Amino acid sequence: MTLIKETVTIAGAGPGDPELLTVKAWKRLREADVVLHDALVPPLLLDLVNANAELVNVGKRCEDGQDQEIRQEHINSLMIQAARSGCRCVRLKAGDPFIFGRGVEEVRALVDEGIEVEVIPGITAGIAAADLLHIPLTERNSMHSVVFCTGHMAKYSEAQFRTVAAQLLEGSSMVLYMGLSCLETVAARLIAQGVSPEMPVCAASRVSQPRQQLLSGPLAAIGSMTRENQLAMPAVFIIGEHCLPVGHAVSPEVSARSNGTVYYPDSTEKPDL
Repeated sequence: MTLIKETVTIAGAGPGDPELLTVKAWKRLREADVVLHDALVPPLLLDLVNANAELVNVGKRCEDGQDQEIRQEHINSLMIQAARSGCRCVRLKAGDPFIFGRGVEEVRALVDEGIEVEVIPGITAGIAAADLLHIPLTERNSMHSVVFCTGHMAKYSEAQFRTVAAQLLEGSSMVLYMGLSCLETVAARLIAQGVSPEMPVCAASRVSQPRQQLLSGPLAAIGSMTRENQLAMPAVFIIGEHCLPVGHAVSPEVSARSNGTVYYPDSTEKPDL
């Protein structure tokens, strides 16, 4: 099949801070005729889009009742229609398109129609949380691998949980996405497979955005702690024997005032790009 010259760009928006958007993604947003964006892409980032571009929110919200397969087919059709009409189309996805973002499905749909695709990486929330909050995911002589999972792991078989638990016990770190509602189930099943109830967990909410929040505690208690502190979505969890913040990611005064829950100051300044 011959590729038509129109190209759809599938770009990662990163964790939310506009200054963490890649330069290439920013350029494509400035050139776009239509931008199909996820619900989690914040308004400050959308302010960077070409003022004449059409903005279409195609994202999902937790428990919004929409059938995800029908929604995905609709997104695919919008991208195909935009490309065939000659529009410069950007599909703007939260985080990184290929980390739990169904980006590869969208690439396949476009390629199957003979449409050229450009994919621009974005900083995924788990990596952003680790960097911004000084939480190591790997370290020489102690942590040699990272496991990325979603809340769907709560439905894993016993054999699958044994595999994940074994990796944690051998020193790996784990990054859990979309796990707020099933955190206690995941924790209990890991503990049942021999993971220490005291294994450190860092919960990061609204990573890189205003009112960013960090909560840390032992595996056995982190679920109740998220409820007590009303941890907001979206949230990501970093689990591992050595996964604790290094140094002072925030001032001791802020940490003390928030009773262990770290709130970062609001930042509504639009970056000068």
